[in-house]
Amino acid sequence: MDLDPDLTALRPLGGFFVLRTAGAPAARPPTLAQAYAHRGEDVYADSITFRVQTVADRLHTPELRVSASIAQQALAARLWSVALGCAVLYGGVPDLDPRRLLWDAAASAPDDLWLTEVRPRPADAATVADIVVRGHLEPLTAALRARYGVAEGLLWGNAGSALAGAARELDRWARGTAPEAAAHARTLAAELFTHPRLAPTGTLTGTAFRRRSCCLYYRVPGGGICGDCCFTRPPRSSPGDASG
Repeated sequence: MDLDPDLTALRPLGGFFVLRTAGAPAARPPTLAQAYAHRGEDVYADSITFRVQTVADRLHTPELRVSASIAQQALAARLWSVALGCAVLYGGVPDLDPRRLLWDAAASAPDDLWLTEVRPRPADAATVADIVVRGHLEPLTAALRARYGVAEGLLWGNAGSALAGAARELDRWARGTAPEAAAHARTLAAELFTHPRLAPTGTLTGTAFRRRSCCLYYRVPGGGICGDCCFTRPPRSSPGDASG
């Protein structure tokens, strides 16, 4: 369970898996704990509000409910990727305590994160779920529901989709050179999907996932449905579509 201080084993997997562990900018960004807890009205002081508005601007969507969903799924994908990548490649995971994880809400995708201290924890499914689900996704879901009225089922569907996507990418990367790592990724993902928050979100078959909700990307101008969407074609737009 030895984690090197720079988590260098994650680098070949690409941007969603890489985690900075040093070199935070002089203008230190807030922690994710601060982002989850903030309740102010100032968009520039509130990381979540700023991120949701930034995503809305980049996607040219006027619906903040839609950009909130997409921003949440992207952050969930980053957290799952780091946790699964470390679990499979190191046999341990860093403690992604939101009080020690810095988040630059102004950065481009994938979300830019810095971990201020690498503290190893076991890589079993229960620990990984505790780190990601309890530590991050539950407070993030609560914040987005309170601010934007995004349906809880939709947000947990995003979390399931993000987990499946991270496992699928890790499996794809490892399959040719480290088949045991690919098998580990699939097994760990299947165990994580037994968690009460994730089990209702969809069906995982190997690395394929079919969710029971929709992330609302079809409501973005020029958008459509994702590969794991519950829909087979974009539905007619209405305020309550795919609320989860």
